[in-house]
Amino acid sequence: MKIAPRDAYGQALVELGRENQNIVVLDADVAKASMTILFKEAFPDRFFDLGIAESDIVGTGAGFAVAGKIPFVNAYANFLLGNGWDQIRISVCYANKNVKIIGHNIGASSGKDGPTHLPLEDIALTRALPGMTVIEAVDGVEVKKAVRALANHIGPAYLRVGRLPIPVITKEEDPFEIGKANIIREGKDVTIIACGVMVSKALKAAENLAERGIEAEIINMHTIKPLDTTTILKSVAKTGAVVTAEEHTVIGGLGGAVAEFLSCTKPVPIRIVGSPDRFGVCGSYEEIHEVLGLTPENIVESSTTVLSLK
Repeated sequence: MKIAPRDAYGQALVELGRENQNIVVLDADVAKASMTILFKEAFPDRFFDLGIAESDIVGTGAGFAVAGKIPFVNAYANFLLGNGWDQIRISVCYANKNVKIIGHNIGASSGKDGPTHLPLEDIALTRALPGMTVIEAVDGVEVKKAVRALANHIGPAYLRVGRLPIPVITKEEDPFEIGKANIIREGKDVTIIACGVMVSKALKAAENLAERGIEAEIINMHTIKPLDTTTILKSVAKTGAVVTAEEHTVIGGLGGAVAEFLSCTKPVPIRIVGSPDRFGVCGSYEEIHEVLGLTPENIVESSTTVLSLK
């Protein structure tokens, strides 16, 4: 089964809106694309479309937070961070306001719109901001849990939300806690740490590796900041080798966070699967993933490489 993260996100907002009158939603004229239109239809008095003005919706969101509301600020991730950076950095993070920044159409999910619309560096940008929590859910089921967790979380936060349907690999009863990773497959030979859609690709890679007699441990690192270093250390102590996988540039994302941590605590062979240092291309979701190397085959190859370096 596949669910589009944006659909789950829109549904989660409506559920929260019924429970909490302080939830407000701000949008940059992308209500249909972000599925915030569901919230607009249910609670029109708490929905604010400020047009294509990303910096304005961030600043307005900070104002709502000052007034005691819980604002969810929505726009395409590349333009939200590109145009709204100063307000995110100063009005939200420096001021430590309770604003939820929601970046839509992340990674290659808007591929046919071309390279300008492919945010492959948003994790790096948000992870660098002091006080910012950064999350990418693995599937639609987990998106709903992440939205609910963010509504209860106090402080600046960034959530990546994709446009296209992706495989559902978690269950309703699976736990979700900000800052606490989930081990979804146990193994003893190599640790594969992934986020978002790359978790499902890591599972496919693990099946391939198992046919070769290699047992991979798969960690769903849905919270990229704060990083669950305890789970990483426990797994790496067992396997002694790491591969990370993300729908993001290899610079400054999940792989960078893991490598930074391990280099100072427990150096082990590590490889990062992600987009090379380049812009994206125009094409279908699958075509772009193939071009950028975001494939199970690349995870398998990286795993065999780190195993050879043990």
